[in-house]
Amino acid sequence: MSKVKYYYDSENLAYKRIQTRKRKKFAYVLLFLLSSALFGFLIFLLLINTSYFETPKDKIQAREIEALALNYKVLNKKLDLMNEVLEAIENRDNNIYRIYFNTTPISEEERKAGFGGVNRYKDLQGYNNSELMENTTKRVDILTKELVIQSKSLDEIVALAKQKEKLLAAIPAIQPVKNEDLKHMASGYGYRSDPFTKIRKFHYGMDFTARTGTPIYATGDGVVYKADASLSGYGNHIEINHGYGYKTLYAHLSKYKCRPGQRVKRGDIIGYVGSTGRSQAPHLHYEVFKGSERVNPLNFYYGSISAKEYIEISKLANQENQSLD
Repeated sequence: MSKVKYYYDSENLAYKRIQTRKRKKFAYVLLFLLSSALFGFLIFLLLINTSYFETPKDKIQAREIEALALNYKVLNKKLDLMNEVLEAIENRDNNIYRIYFNTTPISEEERKAGFGGVNRYKDLQGYNNSELMENTTKRVDILTKELVIQSKSLDEIVALAKQKEKLLAAIPAIQPVKNEDLKHMASGYGYRSDPFTKIRKFHYGMDFTARTGTPIYATGDGVVYKADASLSGYGNHIEINHGYGYKTLYAHLSKYKCRPGQRVKRGDIIGYVGSTGRSQAPHLHYEVFKGSERVNPLNFYYGSISAKEYIEISKLANQENQSLD
């Protein structure tokens, strides 16, 4: 049972009972309920989204997150530029350097291969900017791998370039006797008349006539393989192994100026013209081997004569005359 409340009426000098109107009482109850609901709603908002009630620290963190997202976007633009530069280098690598050095280009699949296995980006997931961070990290990883592949490729190109220098130095590219020491080109590569039997047979070298004692020069870098008279008909002769499948032979020498196992450079004097062995007159018989094949020495004289001299020698060498051995 609720308590009964009274108030003192000073005009009538008596206590009177307080009468509470039902409408007013209902209004008080309704006001209380609305106030409680509003307070509860505010508490709910505070719990689920603190952004409505940001502290100074929250605002600083929000600005840092925005700045981080902006930096990621700037980084992606830089990655775009780096990719363009790398693609240009890869294109030159495959279509210029590797073609020049006659080596296999690196396939697009090998350059662009992804990363298999475990999810290496799971630590970046679950954040507001997870997609941006994950994609950027993937791009950096792929670019790093491509740079490693390209770096190894360029190392290979450098090694090939060094080998190319050695190859160019090893190719027999000059005449074995200087032009001023030549009387004339006696006989070239091809069918010739044998000076002793007069039978037409294939002559596998070039004959350079010169006086006995005329210096003979190594036509390319290499190692002296032989300096003796072991081959029948060649008299005193020298064989030089130039590597890369090239070998040269110098026959009918009067004497040597090198020994087996000696390393020689292009232009070094290795012996002197003579007429030893099966020879009709002082001359140098010169042969060039590529692998096991004897090839035309005329095709290699690009390092010591002019175009005009080459044409003159070519005319003489292609005459089907009598050889000197």
